[in-house]
Amino acid sequence: MLNHVVQMGRLCADPDLRYTQSGTPVTTFRIAVDRDFVSKDTGERAVDFFTCVAWHGSAEFVSKFFRKGMMVIVSGRLQNREFTDREGINRTVTEIVANNVYFGEKKAKESGAGQFTGLDDEEFPV
Repeated sequence: MLNHVVQMGRLCADPDLRYTQSGTPVTTFRIAVDRDFVSKDTGERAVDFFTCVAWHGSAEFVSKFFRKGMMVIVSGRLQNREFTDREGINRTVTEIVANNVYFGEKKAKESGAGQFTGLDDEEFPV
């Protein structure tokens, strides 16, 4: 059996680093991934949103170096996780458990607020 997924997209928000009760780091983040085709009706690409989870050293790496708007490449596996919400309703979520997370583009400039604003051409001349 094979369960491997690779997605390239932009971070929807800054990654959220937390620690389990045993002290294991875990980071969750969402990425927006454009579909390969353009809609005939609107002329725009549809976008899919994926929740990703990184553990241990990968969790700390993602939390430290990635910010909202940055292009990332996530390699991992799909996982279904079941839980009971606050109202007692059973829920199932599908998420990407990241084995590796890579930078999807050159180093970014940051605005005063720390958000991604584009590539810094002065640091990376063409």
